[in-house]
Amino acid sequence: MRAILLSGGISMIVTLLGTRLAIGYFTEHGYGQFIRDDGPTSHHTKRGTPTMGGLVIIIAVLLGFFGAHLITWSMPSVSGLLILWLFVGMGIVGFLDDWTKISKQRSLGLNAKAKLIGQGIVGISFAVLALSLPDERGVTPASQALSFLRDIGPPLPAVLIVAWIMLLIAGTSNAVNLTDGLDGLATGACAMVFASYTLVNIWQSNQSCGSIRSVGPGCYEVRDPLDLAMVSIALAGACFGFLWWNAKPAKIIMGDSGSLSLGAALAGIAIFTRTELLLIILGGLFVVVTMSVILQVGYFKATGGKRLFKMAPLHHHLELLGWAEVTIVIRFWIIAGICAALGLGLFYGEWVAWL
Repeated sequence: MRAILLSGGISMIVTLLGTRLAIGYFTEHGYGQFIRDDGPTSHHTKRGTPTMGGLVIIIAVLLGFFGAHLITWSMPSVSGLLILWLFVGMGIVGFLDDWTKISKQRSLGLNAKAKLIGQGIVGISFAVLALSLPDERGVTPASQALSFLRDIGPPLPAVLIVAWIMLLIAGTSNAVNLTDGLDGLATGACAMVFASYTLVNIWQSNQSCGSIRSVGPGCYEVRDPLDLAMVSIALAGACFGFLWWNAKPAKIIMGDSGSLSLGAALAGIAIFTRTELLLIILGGLFVVVTMSVILQVGYFKATGGKRLFKMAPLHHHLELLGWAEVTIVIRFWIIAGICAALGLGLFYGEWVAWL
């Protein structure tokens, strides 16, 4: 527990202090955000706001996780290192996207093909390693079965599981990216979901099938749950610290380097905790935002150019209806909190049912 608290505390302090330094550096070098001309007119005032704040989040998480291990003199686990590889790897893809926008002075970054290749390299390597590194009990970080509150159904062929993992990573990272459209919205929502996963990981550790005192029909066959808790709380702490500077009016924007990496980390933790489908509930806000874009595109194509919303994602539609940005963010945070609480309730309720 000491290592978990240290991981979250160090990470939060680094973003609280480090983000201020990053704002000054990015402002001095002109690393500002470009805003689409077809977006809400209220967003034009955000043009030039320092971007690539996700780099601070990445550094904070790494310092929090490894710093906690160093202080407690413990070794990182394979599971923790794999999540960090996925997190940093997707952050690099996001950074290249952000840098392209800045260097070419435009609102569009990497083309779809280049981004897909980058996500593919990181995601496939993560999936293959996660299925190929068993511990002394033969448990790999990822399972070959689908999961909700724990594994469900029989093991599937490795090829199908790799494809499923890739789908989860791509879907979740892009969902967080779509949600990152208002000051503090994605940061606050991510903090809630990562905090929820910290509790899930701690509970799984206390009820682990690998422990003699907790083995039984309701135990969890999860690899390295305490290390996953350290990663989760480091991510939550980094988001909380970054939110101090990212709340309206945002002094810095996380950019794709933050949203893609945070989304990928969410997917990775869901995969390793055997709660892949539960992520749909825990991260319900991200699902709603993504579905608004899918519905908009589908309706536009089906009707020959008509729009279901004034603009997608949903938060921009509400802005064009006259909702204040702060109002949207707070109400969406409430939705995110309700979804997180519901997901935790289902997780705990299922364990109680085993008693």
